[in-house]
Amino acid sequence: MSDTMEIDGQQQQQQQGVDAAVPDGFNTDYLRIYYAKLFPYGDFFKWLSYGNDAKHPGCDQSYIGRRELSFTLENDIYLRFQSFDSAAELESSIKEKCPFKIDIGPVYSVDPAKRHAYAQSGNNVFVPVERELIFDIDISDYDDVRYCCSGADTCLDCWPLMTIVIKILDASLRGDFGFNHILWVYSGRRGVHCWVCDSRARKLTNEQRSAIADYFRVYKGGENSLKKVSLTGPVLHPFLARSYTDVLKSFFEDKLLHSQQLLASEERCQKILELIPDENVASEIHDRWQGNRRSSISKEDVNASRWEQLKTTLQSGKHKTQGLRRCVEEIVFSYTYPRLDMEVSKHMNHLLKAPFCIHPKTGRVCVPIDPNNCEDFDPSAVPTLSQLLGELNAAGMQMDSESDWERTSLEKSIRFFRTSFLQPMLKACKEELESAYSAKLQQSKNTLNW
Repeated sequence: MSDTMEIDGQQQQQQQGVDAAVPDGFNTDYLRIYYAKLFPYGDFFKWLSYGNDAKHPGCDQSYIGRRELSFTLENDIYLRFQSFDSAAELESSIKEKCPFKIDIGPVYSVDPAKRHAYAQSGNNVFVPVERELIFDIDISDYDDVRYCCSGADTCLDCWPLMTIVIKILDASLRGDFGFNHILWVYSGRRGVHCWVCDSRARKLTNEQRSAIADYFRVYKGGENSLKKVSLTGPVLHPFLARSYTDVLKSFFEDKLLHSQQLLASEERCQKILELIPDENVASEIHDRWQGNRRSSISKEDVNASRWEQLKTTLQSGKHKTQGLRRCVEEIVFSYTYPRLDMEVSKHMNHLLKAPFCIHPKTGRVCVPIDPNNCEDFDPSAVPTLSQLLGELNAAGMQMDSESDWERTSLEKSIRFFRTSFLQPMLKACKEELESAYSAKLQQSKNTLNW
């Protein structure tokens, strides 16, 4: 294996003596090679066209050209309202501009690149008309309930909080709302993005989006309010009850309590006691916990035993206070329930980072996540830019460039995107186009006959 970077064979790289194992990092040269060899332009364009790039007479040929793409270039140069009529046009623009980030915006009523011309006509015709229902969840919003990491850092002890988000939202979006074409994507650093792509979801109004976001909203209250979850009413909503019994309870008791050592110190204990609205009961539990410190409970199971004591006290039946009935559930929800960026979901005009971008801080690819196996997803195992270029080097140039990605660890992600998400969704789009077109033909026939 030579010491030069074989990918583009440029003299410049040879002089730098770049190894086949490409040095870690993120830079424009690496990114150019990624966009030249690995970015799945065809699949990406097919997704955003929703079947309108075919030859079917029912296709809306203007559809993809009305979609906003936004590029963030080096040094935070921001290009909004980019639009493209073909996969080739999109590809050549990305290769030329080499964006550090690509964001996807809505489909507008007119081509966003020509919005100024329409504005001068005096009609306010430049409005968003379609957009996937999107969700954005950052693990940094859980900093008050995780003790292993903070900010953008993640590890295998706290990442399962993101797995819980996927399990709960995915099950509800499919079961409660009847959506089928849902794409989950790793943000590249600290969270996950969800794209609900059914045509019904894409046509939702802002009011309808707000209603769906509010359906999922349990975690409320600002930085200063101690109690962020209030589960009111005589019984839990069926969605919340299901989330609790199927996912949250066991995750909290079997994993989070121990991995985050939630009851291992006085300070952490106090934090949970503050969620109990009756001071006398909180004080009683605290006294019992103080008692165990003098007993022989080992450090390993102090979290579990203290949690059991809290549950026994709160659920013993002797405390009839209305506020205490749901207290155990409220604590579990406070620590585990999805914390959504509500504004992103409520409005059509929000931008969201495109799948298969590279995160500049980590160098990791924003790969799709399989919701059916999301507990196996390990963010630290996601391919990095330098790793992919090293894999290309190691494979040499023997295969045609059409399938470069097949020789790298990106193959699994692109194949999953294509077979599990894109193909079933395009099949549904085609059926909808055909049935809409047939209905239109029938209608015009009826009109003529009349």
